[in-house]
Amino acid sequence: MNTQLDDKDLIENITYDELSIGQSARLLRTLTLEDIQAFAAVSGDTNPAHLDPEYANDTMFHGVIAHGMWGGALISALLGTKFPGPGTIYLQQDLHFSRPVRIGDTLAVVATVQSKDDEKKRVELDCVVQNQNGEKVLHGTARIIAPTQKISRPRLSSPHIQIFDPEARFHTLLEKTKNLEPVFCAVVHPCDKESLVGAVDSAIAGLIKPILIGPEKKILSIASAAAIDISSYELIDVPHSHAAADKAADLAVERKVEMMMKGSLHTDELLHAILARPQLRTGRRMSHVFRFDIPMYSKPLLVTDAALNIRPTLMEKVDIIQNAIDFSVIMGVANPKVAILSAVETVNPDIPSTIEAAALCKMAQRGQIKGGTLDGPLAFDNAISIHAAQIKGIDSPVAGDADILNVPDLESGNMLAKQLEYFAGASGAGLVLGSKIPVALTSRADSARTRVASAILGLLVAHAHRQNS
Repeated sequence: MNTQLDDKDLIENITYDELSIGQSARLLRTLTLEDIQAFAAVSGDTNPAHLDPEYANDTMFHGVIAHGMWGGALISALLGTKFPGPGTIYLQQDLHFSRPVRIGDTLAVVATVQSKDDEKKRVELDCVVQNQNGEKVLHGTARIIAPTQKISRPRLSSPHIQIFDPEARFHTLLEKTKNLEPVFCAVVHPCDKESLVGAVDSAIAGLIKPILIGPEKKILSIASAAAIDISSYELIDVPHSHAAADKAADLAVERKVEMMMKGSLHTDELLHAILARPQLRTGRRMSHVFRFDIPMYSKPLLVTDAALNIRPTLMEKVDIIQNAIDFSVIMGVANPKVAILSAVETVNPDIPSTIEAAALCKMAQRGQIKGGTLDGPLAFDNAISIHAAQIKGIDSPVAGDADILNVPDLESGNMLAKQLEYFAGASGAGLVLGSKIPVALTSRADSARTRVASAILGLLVAHAHRQNS
């Protein structure tokens, strides 16, 4: 069965014989910030005049402007899709740039036939681009070989470009620490390059005053091999990772450090040292939270617990959620929305996580969990997609707009976190909460930048602890 396409679904050209001197066509386009970002991403032209408002404000243009060739690309779009359209061969284009194009400007691109060469089927077109005020921003002459055969094809939609700048997201996060002084941080067993670089980079960024704890000869050897200058940082020599964890915990008890950063040792070693000291306990279950910047999500997303508690009980989940809510508030979210995840969004006695989700919501209503809005059980799709929630008829203040995802257990949470990172291109950082001091907890596979991001989270929590004290 053939599907009939109307004229709007087709793209059709104008052949050489159909063109006449003086004939013209027009295309309209309004410039958005996303257009500038996409053009920079595709072309590699990251000139700060186009992307950095602070820099651009001090230039002769007094603000961000579009790439000049963005206007040239509009001429190409008119010639290739409409006038003459498919089959056109672009031979030459000269361009003269008259005025800058700014975000919000609506450009009218007009191409007019100036001359025709019947032998070679070549056409010369006058091209003018004007803004909404009738001011000429770009003009020039295009020379093409016009199509001689009529072409009519189904119209294709443009590929979708998702703009995500992890560097900009990182600097937005870093900006939160602008007025905070660095804290002393025990860097526990930094005996590989990434953990040592992460600690030094965090110090250079003004986040921490590192105290390096581990085998001195090994740390100095790594620093030398990686050309890292650690001469200005305190280094405490201990024989092995167990001793490093114990020393770090002792420094925390003595209030000589306000934060820890995990190096190349097992998480269990570090947490055991903390738990063995009652002075560092708060009465809550310790738990881990990931903070992710995700290209396809409109705001940072917290995932908990995907690294510490393997199969948390109902009461342990109360602490896990409360830790995440308190952390979210520190990060600037006044009333975080908590989605309690399961495989389905209805209570099912055969799926224990759905029953626990319902119980946690009731506990929040009774004030046993404070500071956030909870809903669950929710499946992952309707927790983060308003569209998915609407299709399933879910009326919820949390569905489709979650700030925190509480996972049923470590297995599901760990898989979710790694899928967000490797499949969705998320930028993440991790922190252990629930003790007297925050612990920047990273994976051995994490980059130095991820470790710095985790240090940012730790600094914010450490200063919140100061205020609460």
